[in-house]
Amino acid sequence: MSAADRIRPDVQALSAYAVPAMQEPIKLDAMENPWPWPDESLRAQWLERMATVAANRYPDPRAPALTERLRAHLGLGDEQGLLLGNGSDELIQLITLALARPGATVLAPEPTFVMYRMIATFCGLRYTGVPLGPDFDLDVDAMRRAIAEHDPAVIYLAWPNNPTGNLWSRADIEAVIEAATGLVVIDEAYQPFAGDSFIGDLGRWPHVVVLRTLSKLGLAGLRLGALAGPRSWLNEIDKLRLPYNINVLTQVSAEFALEHFPVLADQAAGIRAERDRLAVVLAACDGLEVYPSAANFLLVRCPRGQARTAFEALLAAGIRVKCLDGSHPALADCLRLTVGTPAENAALERALMAWLVTARA
Repeated sequence: MSAADRIRPDVQALSAYAVPAMQEPIKLDAMENPWPWPDESLRAQWLERMATVAANRYPDPRAPALTERLRAHLGLGDEQGLLLGNGSDELIQLITLALARPGATVLAPEPTFVMYRMIATFCGLRYTGVPLGPDFDLDVDAMRRAIAEHDPAVIYLAWPNNPTGNLWSRADIEAVIEAATGLVVIDEAYQPFAGDSFIGDLGRWPHVVVLRTLSKLGLAGLRLGALAGPRSWLNEIDKLRLPYNINVLTQVSAEFALEHFPVLADQAAGIRAERDRLAVVLAACDGLEVYPSAANFLLVRCPRGQARTAFEALLAAGIRVKCLDGSHPALADCLRLTVGTPAENAALERALMAWLVTARA
C-alpha cells in the first residue's frame, strides 16, 4: 500500500509552500521587519524575562495575561472576543475548518495571499477567486456577482492586500460586507504600515472579524496571530484550536513586546518612510513600474519577460526578493520587494539600476 493509494488526490496535486534556504546576506523576500531590538539593555530585559519561564510545564492554554494585554492594545470592547493562533496562518485554518460543510465555498479577490486558496484545499472546501480590477482595485460588482452565485461560507479580504500592497477603499470593503451572507475576515497583517483598521468597527456587523499578526512588526519568529470579533463566532472557532498552540516563550516575549510597543511603532514609522522614499527612487528608473503600497513592501513590474533575469541578478548581488512572475497572470513580470534597512535598500537600488543598464545594453 503506497501513500498515493490513501492520500487525497487534491492534496497530491498540491505543491508544498516553498520557503527557500537563505544564503544571501540581504533578505528582502518575506515582509519581515529588518530591525532587532534596538539596544542591549532592552534585549537583556527580554532575556531576563524569558529566564523565568517554566519551560518544563505546558503553557496556559488560554494565555490570559497576553490575551488581556492584547485586548487593551487593540481597544476591544467586552462584547468582542479574542482568539490567539500560532501565526495568522493557523487562525485562517481554524476559520476554514469550522466552516467546512459539504459544498461550502471560500471566496477571495485575486491575486492575494496564497494561503487562502491552499488552506481551503487542505480543508476540503471549494475556492473561488475573483479577479481584481485595473491597478489591482477591488471589483465590487464582480464580488457581488460571485457572492450571489456561490454564497461563500467565508470571504477573505487582505487589507492592505498581499502581494499588491494597495489599501482598498473603506466604501468598497463595506459594500462587500453588506453583500456577504457568510463570515467576512478582514486580514490586517500589514496594518502597522497602513494607518487604518476595521478593529474599531467590530460590532457594526454580526459577521465580520479582524485578523492581526505581530510578524510584520518585528516578531515573525514568535508566530503569534490574533483574531478579534463577535464571541458567537470565536467561541465556535475556538473549539478546533489545539490546547497548547501558543508556547510559553512566545507568550512571555509577546507580553514584553507589547509593554515596549512604542519601540516597534517607531520601527514601523521608519519602514514607512523608507518605503515611500524607495518607491520614488524606483519609479524614476526607466523600465520599472512601481505600484502604490500601504504595506512594508513594494510591487514592481519589470520590462516584459525580464522579471526572472532581474531576480537572478539581484541574487548574484547577494539580495533575495520575491519573484512573482508565473504565480498569477496579473503578476506577470513582477517582483515583490520587502522594505529593509536604509543600507539594504540602498544596495537594492544599486543592484536594480545596474541590472537595468545591463538589460538595456
